[in-house]
Amino acid sequence: MPGPTETWLLTQPLEADEQYREPAFLHARRKYQQAQRCSLPDGVWGGPANGDLATWPGLPYVLLFLEWEAKYPLEWTQHAKAWGTKQSLIREVARARHEEAIKAKLTDLVEIVVHRAYRCKDREYVRVARAVDSADLRDRLGRATESDSPWARCHAGYVLWLLDRPDLPNTRRVWQTWVAGEAAALL
Repeated sequence: MPGPTETWLLTQPLEADEQYREPAFLHARRKYQQAQRCSLPDGVWGGPANGDLATWPGLPYVLLFLEWEAKYPLEWTQHAKAWGTKQSLIREVARARHEEAIKAKLTDLVEIVVHRAYRCKDREYVRVARAVDSADLRDRLGRATESDSPWARCHAGYVLWLLDRPDLPNTRRVWQTWVAGEAAALL
């Protein structure tokens, strides 16, 4: 059975509204949507029905999606780029209460992100850092502030600074003010 694109091409002689009503196209589209629900990123969009991300069977896929983006950004961008999904998933994992194994995985993600150049929505990981704040995370961030990478030093320093100021929002203005202060200290 051809997929939606092939069916669309086969039904092109029809008017556009007729194409969308064509049974073969509707069937192919339904099959395609079913397959999407079992792959990344679409498979993690629905989230848990009861709202409890920590017990949702899809949580490993959420973590896989975020880890994929963190470790293999070029491949992720080519195959699964979904900035809004990334942002909403980071916010969801930061809100949920997790067992220690999941907290360790989230700590790893924060560490990976502070060691790389900024990518869209990375600032959201401050929420995760605040949610999993621990001596281990602070040690890792402290080591990153001593890294050879200027970005790692800057980003890790910012995250540590915000961890010490839980009431301070993580806004673009706060980031810019912090960076300006850091830059001034370097001069």
